[in-house]
Amino acid sequence: MERRLAAVLVADMVGFSRLMENNESDIINRQKNHRRELIDLEIERHRGSIIKTTGDGLLAEFGSVQDAVRSAIEIQNGMLHRERNFADNEKIEYRFGINVGDVTEDSGDIFGDSVNIAARLEALSVPGGLCVSDIVYQIIQDKITEPFKDLGSQRVKNLSRPIRVWQWERGKDNDREVSKSDKNPIQHIKFCIASDDTQIAYARVGGGLPIFKAPNWLGHIEYEWRSPIWGPWLSALSVTNELIRFDQRGGGLSDWEVEDISENKMITDMESVVKAANLDKFALLGISQGCAFSIRYAYENPDHVSCLVLFGGYTRGRLLRKSSDSESLHKSGLTLIEEGWGASNPSYRHFFTSGFIPDATTGQANSFDELQRVSTNKENAARIHVMNGAVDVSELAKKLNKPCLVLHCEGDRVTPLEEGRRMAALIPGARFVPLKGNNHAILEGTPAFDEFITEIANFVAEHG
Repeated sequence: MERRLAAVLVADMVGFSRLMENNESDIINRQKNHRRELIDLEIERHRGSIIKTTGDGLLAEFGSVQDAVRSAIEIQNGMLHRERNFADNEKIEYRFGINVGDVTEDSGDIFGDSVNIAARLEALSVPGGLCVSDIVYQIIQDKITEPFKDLGSQRVKNLSRPIRVWQWERGKDNDREVSKSDKNPIQHIKFCIASDDTQIAYARVGGGLPIFKAPNWLGHIEYEWRSPIWGPWLSALSVTNELIRFDQRGGGLSDWEVEDISENKMITDMESVVKAANLDKFALLGISQGCAFSIRYAYENPDHVSCLVLFGGYTRGRLLRKSSDSESLHKSGLTLIEEGWGASNPSYRHFFTSGFIPDATTGQANSFDELQRVSTNKENAARIHVMNGAVDVSELAKKLNKPCLVLHCEGDRVTPLEEGRRMAALIPGARFVPLKGNNHAILEGTPAFDEFITEIANFVAEHG
């Protein structure tokens, strides 16, 4: 066996099974032509070698990082031209991932972490795009004029640590294609260890009275900060307050491979982050599922909480509500998670997107689809979904003795308005503010956005 340093390229065809099912012979012939007339030639022209091929992809090795990246970009641009006359659902498109590091050769194949990471990078790429590791980007950034977009740290399967990822997308000026949140102050990400040795990632940004946010339905503290959905309101609140957020166990930059995902662990993880961040007194912000956990945390840790802000939430999960469709919606969501979560085709995840943000622009909807994909795997998404469906803090809500602001969009399709009203009615002295709109998440450009920011800022200033 031989060990050497190499740039590793992994390519995979998008939607291969679907394309083959629709027209097997045509796809095989077109793929052969692309290989013979474009892909193999570009790899050879850039001094690379194909190690092996699969039915829908290939593994290649290069002696130069620049050659590997230039080869991938040339191939992707060539594919755009060659497939231009086909409908979107008929096009052959590839994803590429490139990493550099030591590889071990054995019987003509190559192995090692570098190969595994390249494969994970490929899975993160958009169709027709390319994702590279941070070390690859550092090597090429001053040598290749093609723009790359920083996707931040990503946690991928079978790797214990997050990896920083950079993306090139065909036909996009990625340096300019950024949300307003990319111009925000830099948030600082740190890690702490929970009581059962689970690693929890948390972030803090801004200054002023602290607001500690409980996790909501999935999340990724770095991706959210750059997204057109979360970024704008996180940025707006960080102007007047310090925001502290964390990724729940099983998702984001926190550990994914965990034995216990439960309400009890959510509370102890909140306690771990509060201790690690050296927080004394703070406003507690809960959104969606985070409302229930915020209520329980405030009841059990009253000395830390100055006030609560709860948006789009509930005290009881869907399985405990009396409406006729709550249980069926819970089961439908679980089925979709188990069958399609993490797939390259976003149609399964779009079930959640269309409910959470029906008024979203195409860019916002695509970002929410992607957030779900990178936030966790289907096993953990299902476990979190089940946990949320069974939570009930109704009795604890009645015992709270803290100033509380409850906000809820009038047309929320995920958590009905009556659940928000019920939560406000249970909490002694809570102030209820209905917001215009149909979204379960606050979107910049909608009527509710400015009122959401103003209400929270004023309430925290008064009670924080």
